[in-house]
Amino acid sequence: MKKLLSKIVPQSLKNQFHKLEAVSAIAVNGNPSKKIKVIGVTGTKGKTTVCNMIAAILDANGIKNAMETTINTKIGSEITPHKNKSRWITTPPAPVVQSFLKKAVLAGCEYAVVEATSNALDQHRLYGIKFDTVVFTNLTQEHLEYHKTKENYLNAKLKLFQENPQAKFVVNADDVNWNKFYSLLGVEKFLYSIKKSVDHGAIARKILTSREGATATIVYDGGQVTVSLNIPGIFNVQNALASFCVGLALGLDPEKIKAGLENILLVSGRMEPIKVSKKQDFTVIVDYAHNPDSLKNVYETVTDGMKNAGGRLITVLGATGRRDKTKRPIMGALAGHYADLVVFTNEDPYDEDPETIMEEVAEGIHKGGDKHQWRLNRNYWKVLDRSIAIHKAIKEAKKNDVVLITGKGAEEVMAVGESEFVPFSDREVARNELIIRFGKDIK
Repeated sequence: MKKLLSKIVPQSLKNQFHKLEAVSAIAVNGNPSKKIKVIGVTGTKGKTTVCNMIAAILDANGIKNAMETTINTKIGSEITPHKNKSRWITTPPAPVVQSFLKKAVLAGCEYAVVEATSNALDQHRLYGIKFDTVVFTNLTQEHLEYHKTKENYLNAKLKLFQENPQAKFVVNADDVNWNKFYSLLGVEKFLYSIKKSVDHGAIARKILTSREGATATIVYDGGQVTVSLNIPGIFNVQNALASFCVGLALGLDPEKIKAGLENILLVSGRMEPIKVSKKQDFTVIVDYAHNPDSLKNVYETVTDGMKNAGGRLITVLGATGRRDKTKRPIMGALAGHYADLVVFTNEDPYDEDPETIMEEVAEGIHKGGDKHQWRLNRNYWKVLDRSIAIHKAIKEAKKNDVVLITGKGAEEVMAVGESEFVPFSDREVARNELIIRFGKDIK
């Protein structure tokens, strides 16, 4: 009955229920956001990484903090990975958020860092929380199955800034929508960029990237500092700039902000290398990229890091059910443009036909440019079973190759049917395949 009502009741009416739920949760938990400083991060990409970077910066400064993200919950030094996928997990329902904030307060945390999704903002899951600092990372086409138009999607993101004029703003000046956020009423506004100068905030210069990480000189209002990240990609330099600006907004020492950023060895499921043995002579990477923009960023990062080492890019990908169908062939085209070998597979189909989704992604491969003459079962494959698809990719890999498995990242279940979640981990499957091939001598 609940599922039936959910389908027939207008979203606007459901949102009013969510608002009432938020009001009740605030009362039940004693309005915890009044007792802790809350940092909110919104945007299409980078939210989880920026949240983890901010938490690391706070840790490096000896500031006790909490964090709620797609992949983990943190209360002080206790970090709990999210094992169960659900549609709420990035920004949970208001009762879960308010309970999290209450636990953070009781644990003596000074700050709480929260991912703020467009769906959550539209549905009032963060209603009543007064944010100390808010961050906008970027906006690309995503979640149109829910918002219907990109304008609605943008307006949902803007709510985080519109509803918190008492907050400090951190805005990506390289995004085409930056001024829509920056022009809103706020206490202090910081811009960050890798492309241009800004009046107040931080920019990155002398960016050097490799397969293992990235180094950049961050120039800010009062000086400059060189930061060496242990995670690769220019997009992670952008994430670091956003986090650096949050540190500046909080009045922290730039050298300690740098230390926090350099303390991060990896963010689970985000450009995460899987290595089990010193004998392993090729690279396996698991990443959450699941839309065209994030996939393009990851492909560019990986291929850039491969320039000196040589080798081939072997990629495993699919697309999620219940999401914008127009992006599926685009993702296939990107794989066709950047990769040398491609394995198309299943990925969280929900109640859609997984084979149809796979076919819709795969049909784009021939539009990916003239890097290869793509031939089925010769240099690209369609393997519906995701475990077998990962096995195929790793079996094909040779010395200096990179196997890139995208779409699920750190998730540990597969979403099938209306609401069923079955255990599945890209990281675990890849690790087991590598152990079979090379043995294990690395923890």
